[in-house]
Amino acid sequence: MKPEDRRAALSVVGTQVVVLSDGHADLKITLQNGEEGAGPPPHHHDWDEAFYVMRGQVNFAFGDTATLCPAGTLVHIPAGVVHGFSYGAGGGEMLEVTGPRSQAVTMFAALDRLASAGESAPEKLIAVTAAHGVTICG
Repeated sequence: MKPEDRRAALSVVGTQVVVLSDGHADLKITLQNGEEGAGPPPHHHDWDEAFYVMRGQVNFAFGDTATLCPAGTLVHIPAGVVHGFSYGAGGGEMLEVTGPRSQAVTMFAALDRLASAGESAPEKLIAVTAAHGVTICG
């Protein structure tokens, strides 16, 4: 997808998400960036995903382990593993790649529609994520 063909960034709970591929060739690829501290709470889903940190630092948490990942780090998260992340000091940017079972791109679009409508109630956000195969933990 050429830059001029991309849609505007989606606003997803403190993260800006640009869809680079929405499933052609079975891969969904997004470019994500956020300010320090932004990021999703611990959650899990039934698809693998990989993140490549391009700028800044991102704090990834897997179960009881937390790791600060600088630019140049590749993180793979297997399906079913509880995980979350937050952008480090100064914010960060990363690529996310998911496979054919992923509902990430459609979920991001649905969360963006909620944000555009001024809806930010946690129960609405949780309902949207659940409808797209994501379970928020805690």
